[in-house]
Formats: sequence, C-alpha cells, structure tokens
Amino acid sequence: MPENTEKSPLSLSVLRAMIDSVDRDVLHLFARRNALVAEVAQYKRVHGVGIRDHRRERELLNDRCDRARQLGLSGELLESVFRLILRGSRDRQAALRAELPIDCESRTVAIIGGHGQMGRCMSTLFGDLGHVVMIADMDTELTIEEAAAVADVVVVSVPIDTTVETIKCIGPLIREDALLMDVTSIKVAPVNAMMESCRSSVIGTHPLFGPSVHSLQGQRVALCRGRGDAWFDWLHQMFCARGLVVFESTPDQHDRAMSIVQVLVHFATEVMGRTLTNLDVNLQETLQFTSPVYLMELMMTARHFAQSSNLYASIEMSNPATPAVTDAFVESAKHLQKIVVDEDHDAFERVFAEVAEFFGPLREQAMEQSGFLIDRLVERM
Repeated sequence: MPENTEKSPLSLSVLRAMIDSVDRDVLHLFARRNALVAEVAQYKRVHGVGIRDHRRERELLNDRCDRARQLGLSGELLESVFRLILRGSRDRQAALRAELPIDCESRTVAIIGGHGQMGRCMSTLFGDLGHVVMIADMDTELTIEEAAAVADVVVVSVPIDTTVETIKCIGPLIREDALLMDVTSIKVAPVNAMMESCRSSVIGTHPLFGPSVHSLQGQRVALCRGRGDAWFDWLHQMFCARGLVVFESTPDQHDRAMSIVQVLVHFATEVMGRTLTNLDVNLQETLQFTSPVYLMELMMTARHFAQSSNLYASIEMSNPATPAVTDAFVESAKHLQKIVVDEDHDAFERVFAEVAEFFGPLREQAMEQSGFLIDRLVERM
C-alpha cells in the first residue's frame, strides 16, 4: 500500500503548544472545582452532613462515563480519573473538618513516641482536627511521664516489643477522666496492660495502613473497646472525620485475623525474597520478560525489603498464632512441591479445585479488581 503522505497543516511544536494550553485550562477547571468542594465542606459541617455519599458518587460516575462515551472517549478511563478526583475531594473536605461538629471541643493529645513514623501520622491526624498535640519521645525535652500526666488523650505509639513496658510505666500517671490508647498491630497484650495499669478509659486501636500512605481516605482502622463508652464514641467520630473506615473488634478476634493478614502475607513475601536471593536471580533480566502479575509480586516484595526489618520481626514474632500459621505455610508448600515435581496432574487439579471452591464468589471480584490494579501498574512502568 502507498504511504500516507498527508501532512497536518500545523507543525508538531504548534500542536503540542495547543495541547499544553488545553491542559492548563483543565487545571484551572480543577481549581474551580476545588473551590466549590471547599464550599461543600462548609455546608456539610454546618448542617451535620457526612463527607461521603455513595449514591451521589455512583450517579456522578455513571453520568461522567456516559458523557465521555458520547464524546468518543473511553468511559473506563474517565471513570478511573473521576474516582481519583472524588478521593481528592473527600480528602479536601476532611482537611477542612467537614465531618467535625462546629462545637467540637479541642483536646490535648499526647503522642508517646511521636517522632516515630506512625507517631507522626497520629500527630498530623489529631492536629488537623484542631486538637493540641504534645510530642514525647526519647529525644524530646518533654518526658513521657510528664505528657501522660496532663493530657486528655494519651496515644502509645512505640515499637511493639516496648509497648507493654511503656504502658505499665505511664498507666498509673494518667488521669481517671482521660483516655489511654495504643496503635500497635497486636491487641491482646496491650489492651490487657492498659486495663491493668490505669483507671482511665482504654481503647486498643490498629491503623491497618502504613504511615507513608498518600491519603487517609478509605483507610481502615480497628477499634477494641477496653473501658469508657464516651471516649470510644469520641475516637470513632475523630477517625471518621478524617476519612478513615472504622470498625470494632475484640482483641482476640483482631490478633487471629492479623495472623493471616500480616503474619502469613509477610512470611510469604519474605520467602519469595529469600528464594530469589538464594537462586541469585538477575532481577533486571527477569524484568525484560515480566508479566503484569510477576511485576506486581516483585514490586511488593522489593517494597517489603525497603522497610524496617525490626518492624516486620516484631509483627511476626509477637503474634501467638505465628508458629501454627508458618507451619501451615511450609506444609502447603511441601505438598504442592511434591505434586509439581511428580508431575501429578490429577492431584494438581484436585488441589486447584479445592482452593477455588474455598475462594468462592471472591474469585470474580478478584478478577475485576486485580485487572484494574494491573492496568494501573503497567501504565506507570
């Protein structure tokens, strides 16, 4: 076929300049939208309206996708764009305290271990909500004892292996009308220590996210009641006002779940990393042949080992269910290894079917959600 020799009447540089101009117009529209979001936040705060309206979001997404298709654009792509816009909108409203009552009383919050990563996160969270935050750490002039004695709310945010010791140290100093809480990834031992060492209200909490998250919107946090319903309601309201998804659990239920959510997942990731190391794999070479799933697994493994070994050691070594969970992992690996090495297709099919049945309807949801994640990851790479 003959080559298409038709040329645009405009040069590439001119076309790019025109695109830049359109993009700047889009940014100005985003700024206008953001100003309107601030007015929405003010209205919601005055009238006691919650930040998130799932029905409104669904209607908005459907409308924008339909309009995008009418304009010859990808509805799926525009849905992704507007989901990010909506998340930014919720974050903006939370920062403007849209879900915080006008008459909310400012409290004094002491962060014990406030110079740690999660301590800084908690400091920012309570500070954004208008509370007075005091930081007490090993390198601060303010001691943990002084902070604990005067604060309305005392947040213990220290390494797992020193949490109980710290609680026992400051517990007797805390005012009876105050709140003592922790943010540790295990709950039975810290909650028991808090209940035994003080007479104040007690709540065990576990933010189910790392302190490096870009936004608190939609992040989950578990609350374990210890003592004091009024403070429990207050803390629930504070977390919700900052965009967190809050749910209640018992300490026992929490630690059982964490043996899977944290111990099993972290252990499997560490086995993956150790195996790659022992095989002396050329990672860059494998990336030339990467599939989206391998890329995702590799990125999560590398991310894991970019963080603190002390953190993961504490998480895995402090959970009482760790021996049983890791034994089950090793046993499952040995079983599957024998099936694969023996080339036993029938046994492989039986195991595959058994696990597929265990996952049930989650399989279809996983196909959709993981597909979205894979698409986004491939785009960034």
